[in-house]
Amino acid sequence: MSTQVWKKIMSLQNITTTAIAGLPVCAINPAAASTAVCEAAAQHEPADIHLANAFVVSLAHQDERYHELLAQSAAIFPDGKPLTWASRIKRGSNLSQVRGPSLFENVISEGRATGLRHFFLGNTPETLGLLTAELERRYPGMIVAGSYSPPFRALSQAELAAQDDLIRETRPDIVWVGLGTPKQDAEARRVAEELGLVAIAIGAAFDFIAGTKKEAPEILSTLGLEWVFRFASEPRRLWRRYLIGNLVFSWAVLKPRAKRVAA
Repeated sequence: MSTQVWKKIMSLQNITTTAIAGLPVCAINPAAASTAVCEAAAQHEPADIHLANAFVVSLAHQDERYHELLAQSAAIFPDGKPLTWASRIKRGSNLSQVRGPSLFENVISEGRATGLRHFFLGNTPETLGLLTAELERRYPGMIVAGSYSPPFRALSQAELAAQDDLIRETRPDIVWVGLGTPKQDAEARRVAEELGLVAIAIGAAFDFIAGTKKEAPEILSTLGLEWVFRFASEPRRLWRRYLIGNLVFSWAVLKPRAKRVAA
C-alpha cells in the first residue's frame, strides 16, 4: 500500500523506481532507505516495505498474486546483487544494494534520535530473546516495544486477533516481520493496512543479528555470492530455492511476461 504521505517522503529522498521483471524496485542507496523508513514511522504513516532478492523475483514471476502484492506495495528495496546487475543490463540504471540486515540495523540506530519503538514478529522465542539482547547491546537507547513468535502454521482468526491486540498494546512505530518468504510479505501488507503501521518484511536478519545463523563472508556479499554460502550451509532445504530459483530469475529478467507493467 502506498499513500500520498509515503509518496512525498519518497520524493523528498529522490527515490525513483526501475522495473525488474515487472516489479517496481526502488533506485535508492542504503542511507536514503533507512531515512525514508524512519520518516514514515515518525509520522505514523502506514507502509509495507519489502526486500527483494533473486528468489523473491523468481517467486513473483511464477505467482500472480504474490507479484500483485509486491507491485502494489509502498516500496521494494533491492536486497541482492543480482537485482543491481539486472537493472544495469536491462535498463542501463545502476541500483544500489540495500541489504536487509544492514537496513534493519541502520533503522534501529537512526530511530533512537526520535524514540522509535520496534516490534519483532516471527522466528522463535529463543531467537527473539537473543536478538533483543544483542540489539540493546549494540544500540543503547533503542526501544523494543515487544516481540512475538507465532505458531509455525496458519493462525486461526482468534489467534490473529490476539496477535494484533498484542501489537496494538505495545504501541510500536515499526513492525519487523521475519516469517520467511512469501509469508512475511503478506503479513507485512496486512499489518500495514489493518494496524496502520510501518511493516517491513526483513528475511533472515533476526537470525543473523541474534547469532543463530552465520552471515556470508563480506567478500562473497561483495561478489553477489551470498547464496552460495547459504546453499552450502543448508543444501537440503535450499537447493530448490537457489538452483531452480536462480534459473527462473534469469528468465524473468531476460523475458518478463508482457502483461506485467511496473507500477
